[in-house]
Amino acid sequence: MNKEDWGNIMELFGTMKVEENELIIGGNRATDLVKEYGSPLYVFDEELIRNYCRDYRKYFKCEENNNKVAFAGKAFLNVQMCKLLKEENMNLDVVSGGELYTAYKADFPLEKVMFHGNNKTLDEIELGVKLGVGKFVVDNFYEMEALNNIAKEYNKVQNIYLRITPGIDAHTHEYIRTGQIDSKFGFAPVEDTIEKSIEMAINLENINLVGIHCHIGSQTFGLEAYEEAVEVMFSLVKKIKKIWII
Repeated sequence: MNKEDWGNIMELFGTMKVEENELIIGGNRATDLVKEYGSPLYVFDEELIRNYCRDYRKYFKCEENNNKVAFAGKAFLNVQMCKLLKEENMNLDVVSGGELYTAYKADFPLEKVMFHGNNKTLDEIELGVKLGVGKFVVDNFYEMEALNNIAKEYNKVQNIYLRITPGIDAHTHEYIRTGQIDSKFGFAPVEDTIEKSIEMAINLENINLVGIHCHIGSQTFGLEAYEEAVEVMFSLVKKIKKIWII
């Protein structure tokens, strides 16, 4: 098989190339990696990952506007990945106590961690508060109350985002849609649920509401759904500032 045939079968990214009919990744022959580590084998291109991190920070103008870009730990997370993210000045999303503990063991700055998840256990919430997670993304009333109680025990005021269900039907598979009104995630715009969640967050002594968050789904490649979500979220921000003056 020649180089042109390889190009018809798979797209090459980052340091990937074909030499002498063999796939090379990061200067290593795939066959040599299999001989050393066995198969199946997942190989990550460090140079490619770093370039993606830098591109996201560049195009979101992080340096100029103090914007943040976070890596989703659920995609892949181990100690070495956390160290790479730290070196690239990235933030980190985690969705479990295990991911949070991995970040902690890697000496990742926990103030740059956002703790997501719609079914956090009390132990996970306590671990996050104890270790000093930067922000919890609160998904429901029960979690908010539990977080407030645990933060009170540790004499802390915990920063949070509220996860909002924006009512956006992203054009992706129904199993990975998360933004529609009947989603199991977040506070939905029905029966004043969002307004009640904001009131609750403001009135709890050990909670500090610093922002809102939404997620509309995975594998969404068109821009229309994102544009709709931005409009919904910005309208809500204006309403929050007008009514609650925060």
